[in-house]
Amino acid sequence: MQGTDLTAGEGISALDVSDAGACRAAFAGVDAVVHLAAMPDPAAGWEQLLPVNVIGAYHVAQAAAECGVRRLVLASSLHVISARPDTTQSRANDPPRPGNLYGATKAWAEALGAWVAGASASTSVVALRIGYFAESRPGAAVPDRARSAWLSPRDAAELVRAAVEADCVKFTVANGISANRYLAADLEETMQQLGYRPADDAWASR
Repeated sequence: MQGTDLTAGEGISALDVSDAGACRAAFAGVDAVVHLAAMPDPAAGWEQLLPVNVIGAYHVAQAAAECGVRRLVLASSLHVISARPDTTQSRANDPPRPGNLYGATKAWAEALGAWVAGASASTSVVALRIGYFAESRPGAAVPDRARSAWLSPRDAAELVRAAVEADCVKFTVANGISANRYLAADLEETMQQLGYRPADDAWASR
């Protein structure tokens, strides 16, 4: 909330994304919705993924469109294309090829975004294929493939800001990782389309 100083917890309330009516009430009169709620475990089963990743994502997308939200940002994941060879650098326009059910639910979120953007005259959508999010820079014990997909907290905040504020976007899928020395996913399109400017590198000296 620009220009407003919020104390801890002020202006924050819980939202059950599996409740369609609650989503509509929360989004009424809102300029942008950033949907990050999910069961984030790549090993999760259908019963765990269904309430939030499938039903919840649908309710959020539908409510955003019904409320005329200007920009809907959906958290997708690089797990959408995790069945591709590890030696291949992914691009944002690569079609889904999930290696697990979690990735398939994120492909569902991207499809919901395309539906909303195509059906709504007022709502545009950015789906972010987020990589390996971790609070601290990965150490040597973390496999290089995960390190090359690292997204730092600082760059995550910058990524969301860029996705909310970008102009001339109706629907786009964008890769979301930091400016790592070795990149699991190409960032050129994300930087050009969204104005994303990552600053951190998983291989930088501590």
